[in-house]
Amino acid sequence: MSSLNWKRIYTALTRLAWILFFVSLPVTSFPFFPPGIGGRTLVRPLAIYPLAVLLVLLIVPRLFRRPLPRTFLPLLAFVLIALIGSMFAFTSDLDAFRGVTPVSRLVRNLVTLGLGVSFYFTTVLLHENWDDLKFSLRWLYAGMGLALLWGSLQIPIVIHYHPVYYRIANTLQQLVSTRKLFTARISGLTFEPKWFAEQICFLLLPWLIASVLEDRSVFPWRWRRLTVEWGLLVWSVIVLIFTFSRTGIFLLVLLVVVGFILYRRQVHKNHPASPKPLRRRILEVSSFVLIVLAVVFVAGSQNAYFSRLWRYWTEARSRNRSYLEFIAVEQRFVYWTTALRIFEEDPWLGVGLGNYAFYFDDNLPNQPWDTNKEIVRQITPEEGRDRLITPKNLVARLIAETGVFGTGSFLFFILAVVGCAIYLWFSTQSEQKYWGLAAFLALIVFAFLIFSFDSFALPNMWVVFGLITAAAHLPDPLSEAVGVRADPIAAAAGLGGASTEPRLT
Repeated sequence: MSSLNWKRIYTALTRLAWILFFVSLPVTSFPFFPPGIGGRTLVRPLAIYPLAVLLVLLIVPRLFRRPLPRTFLPLLAFVLIALIGSMFAFTSDLDAFRGVTPVSRLVRNLVTLGLGVSFYFTTVLLHENWDDLKFSLRWLYAGMGLALLWGSLQIPIVIHYHPVYYRIANTLQQLVSTRKLFTARISGLTFEPKWFAEQICFLLLPWLIASVLEDRSVFPWRWRRLTVEWGLLVWSVIVLIFTFSRTGIFLLVLLVVVGFILYRRQVHKNHPASPKPLRRRILEVSSFVLIVLAVVFVAGSQNAYFSRLWRYWTEARSRNRSYLEFIAVEQRFVYWTTALRIFEEDPWLGVGLGNYAFYFDDNLPNQPWDTNKEIVRQITPEEGRDRLITPKNLVARLIAETGVFGTGSFLFFILAVVGCAIYLWFSTQSEQKYWGLAAFLALIVFAFLIFSFDSFALPNMWVVFGLITAAAHLPDPLSEAVGVRADPIAAAAGLGGASTEPRLT
């Protein structure tokens, strides 16, 4: 076979893997997963399969011809510190817990950390020019569009439950998730509604809001100011409400407020001759927030889980429970407190990756937990149950399992990503300013989400950070050719691949 044919095969395979990588990101609990790569865990990203192809065909070769961004230094330091701390953890006398040994726990967590770092490596090194970034963003929208479509098809179950429709939808859900559908909330392609809501807020909304504010689109189709991103934004907000995720709704309101403020600031910048008084701007923002909250209240009143936020003072059964316990938040503070007590045992390197579970019972605050059903379930042995407790909080997990050194190095990595966002934000080029605005919104979301997830295997954080890092390390947009674009995959294969797809306009 000729060299040209091999290059065409390479181009086709890498193009397909690139597309599938972003399209498959919404599927994070894929049921068909080998046990050796996390087949018994909750987080099972489908994107691991195209990720493996990209690593072999595209990313590893680029490591030898392209310098790594400096953001990799604190991340690699974190990986090294976490590994050293985990090795030292074997000096402690830890017994198997619920049939899970410390060795198997360490191996599983090293695999998940390696998977997360691979997501970041791939997302950064995948992009060599601005066209690559836009190529990826289009397919990210396509994948999230499929998730929104499937979420929309779940809404009728919430509005009016029909057993036949639910049975059909649930059968289809089992092809993409390890958990059946809920009857009062929608979960999209994920394990639970909270995951779906956070996915929309983190993977989708920052780029959509930035596109709307900057009047930009990665698609050629538009009618005046109406773009594909406008449609996706409205659609995602409607779907997000039906997840009835308190974290998701809070982030939605926060992004709406920030977006509205930035929009008014842009209007004032474009029309400085007629500035509005501060009181009027505050009134506009307040009115906007009240409208959003009113919609959320009306929709949330139909959901028993979400309406706990205000039913505490009207239900008799709440009298013997605290407000935080009634809304199922108190246990999160218990996990955090326990993590701090574990941290005190080994403050420098922590107790090792995944070992939070082995120390949980001994470091649980000494008080009765009779009324807290979740804590009781975690500390009560149950036959056939081998899933271990986690902090459900990335900061708590870092402190407990990697100590001061691990947590510090990871925070330096976050600061490096923040530095990339600041560089883009203050750029004079419109292309970079767009990515800076999206990065700013994404980091706002992350600042809150970091306290509600603890898995290194979830691709959301790594992909978002990878896109921000990639954008910050690309050359000035003016230095690239204008008009004719190079196909990102074909260019990597050396085929040229000129394309006439439009730039962001």
